[in-house]
Amino acid sequence: MIDPGTILVEETAARPQCLELEDNSHYATSWVPVKPTHAFQEFEKELRAAGWTFFHMANAVSAISFGFDRAHMTQVAAQRLIAKVREQRCNCLEVEDVVLHSLLGMPYLRISAHPRHIQQGMVFAG
Repeated sequence: MIDPGTILVEETAARPQCLELEDNSHYATSWVPVKPTHAFQEFEKELRAAGWTFFHMANAVSAISFGFDRAHMTQVAAQRLIAKVREQRCNCLEVEDVVLHSLLGMPYLRISAHPRHIQQGMVFAG
């Protein structure tokens, strides 16, 4: 399940060894969650020490999906969200909010996230 704080990374993205991915947990085409091994601040310090940068894009993106099957709605919304993040040439995203709503009796799910990008070096090269 995608929850606030979940970080998804493109499976083929270059990444440091300290960035562990969860096994067999594909939310969408080739994007997998980062395994929460320690506090986020410690994780960013580790990245910096290894010469990596974890960019945070200011503008959040969101996607919605209608339906009655929450797992399917989550999958569809995640795929739409990933498409928006790829447009910004980013290889990660950090989920900010997951909210289930209803419009005229039809349930829908909205996922908001901030595009992130992980790379070696300090200059964005997405």
